[in-house]
Parts: sequence; structure tokens; C-alpha cells
Amino acid sequence: MPDSPAAATPYEVLGVSATATDDELRRAYRRLLRQTHPDVGGSPARFHAVQVAWERIGTPTGRASYDGQRFRNAEPHDDQDFGSARSAGTSGSASSRPSRSTPRARMHGHPGGQARLRYLSLMREWAGRGATVDDPYAPELVRSAPREIRHSLAKAVAEESTAQLVSRLGIGFTAWHDVAAGDRGEKLDHVVLGPAGLFAVLSEDWGAAVELRRGELTGESLDDATPIRGLQHAARAFTRALRVRFTALVIVVPDDALGEPILIRGRGRHPTVVTVPRARLVGLLREGLPGMERGAFEKVFELRSRLQNGIRFVAA
Repeated sequence: MPDSPAAATPYEVLGVSATATDDELRRAYRRLLRQTHPDVGGSPARFHAVQVAWERIGTPTGRASYDGQRFRNAEPHDDQDFGSARSAGTSGSASSRPSRSTPRARMHGHPGGQARLRYLSLMREWAGRGATVDDPYAPELVRSAPREIRHSLAKAVAEESTAQLVSRLGIGFTAWHDVAAGDRGEKLDHVVLGPAGLFAVLSEDWGAAVELRRGELTGESLDDATPIRGLQHAARAFTRALRVRFTALVIVVPDDALGEPILIRGRGRHPTVVTVPRARLVGLLREGLPGMERGAFEKVFELRSRLQNGIRFVAA
């Protein structure tokens, strides 16, 4: 996808409406160049973002090209490599689907289902009661929507992308998606079991870079979100209910949002939390973290049975 739905659009970077005239666009660009230039104390990152925004929509040709882009990868597809179960308390297995390559991981649940339904619901509400939304993924509609709505779509795509990666890990892995994790509506995006252990995975895309500060992820698009604490809380509720322990908690973000993994070592009963760029997820799930003991086949098989009998899914 050319842009994350959650990312600030060039119009937002320049502080103008998507319907701004070319003159309004030009004036905004020149004003921001003066305000953000490093020589006058501006932010280099902000200055660069303004320049990139202008490169994308500063000419009639570039603007027409940008406005015409579709979020094709954000639309749901029926030919995904994983199975789905659309109702709470049920499971669908991708292992029953024929594969033209190696056997796939066992997959249960509906990855991205809740986030995509939230996006569609918020989009209809924002468009107005009684209004007909012919194409909820139309580029002009997506880009004009508030950041909260776009983030729901970006999160759905992120969860679906993670599920596709997990499905290719092989028959030694089992994954459950959109898992209910408590009695207050908490959920775990993915629970993945394999030879390297049991992982709770949060898939996210805030449309911007993230960093660790005082034990929590921060970034210009996170606002007051506390993803690490939220994942820890949901994981505790899940482990209490099923009497299992996670090997690690994983937050996966787009490759351009994070350079190197961020590791918070676990203490006592608190599992390690690791934030990884998407390109590093498969290696982490296959090999685990350095020093972690890989589970025996019998232990993995027993744990898989317990999880399969105890896991419930969020309503979709």
C-alpha cells in the first residue's frame, strides 16, 4: 500500500483541506518551509515531511495522481491464505484449505475482523445517518476521514498481514486470532504457539515511527495510547483464565516505523515484551529470543489442546 491509512496525509502535513486551491496549497507550503527550517530552530523531521508532502501534491499532475490512488491492499479479499471464523466462540481452520506449497500453520479465528467492522461502523457514522457509502475504501473518503477512523482500517490490515506471515510458518505452528482476553472486552490480536514457545502478538500501524520512552511506546500518532500496558493487561487476563504462561509478548509494527527491535526483559511472572518491525516477526516466532528454551513436542501438543479447548473469540 502506498501509504498507511493511519499516516498523516500530505494535506494534513501542510495544514490544508483536501479541497484547497492550488494557491492555498502553495501559500501553506511556503509558510511551513519558513517555520520549520532548521536554520530558524525548526524540526528537521518536520521540515522534511513538509518537503515530501509538497513533492506529492504540489503540482496538478502529482496531486491528481495522489488523489487517484486506491487503498487496494486495505480492501478485504476472499482469497487470503488463512481461514476465518466470523462468530464468537467458533473456530475455522486454514489447515483444511488445499495448499500448493508446504503445509500451512493451523489457523483459527478471524484476523482483523473486529478492527475492520469497527472501521466500517465508524465510517458509516461519520458519513452521516442515512447516508449511503457506496465504497468505504474509496481513496477520497478514506483520506478525508478523521485519524481515528483511518487507524481502525490500518489496524485491520496490520492484523491480516501478520496472519498471512504466521500461516506460512508451517504445520508445527498454531495460531488463534481476535481472541477474547477478559470480561471487559479486551482481546489479543493473535496467540501463536510453536516450538519456540507461546506468544501473544499485537499488530499495529499508527502511520508513523515509534520509540520507547519510560517503558511505553510513544510516537506522534499514538496520542494517549499505551500499547505495552494494554497488551500486558490483556495477556494477564488470558493467562489467568486458561492457566498458561506466555513466552513473550510481541508488538509488530511496519518496517518503516522501527529500525531495530525494542526489548523489555521480563521479571518474575512478567513475560518479556518485544517490539519488532514486521520483517523480523517470522524469525522471532521461529527461533524465539536468545536464551529461551524451545519446547518439546509433547509439551507443545498438550498446550495446544488446552488452548483449543479454552480459547474464545471476540464477536465479529
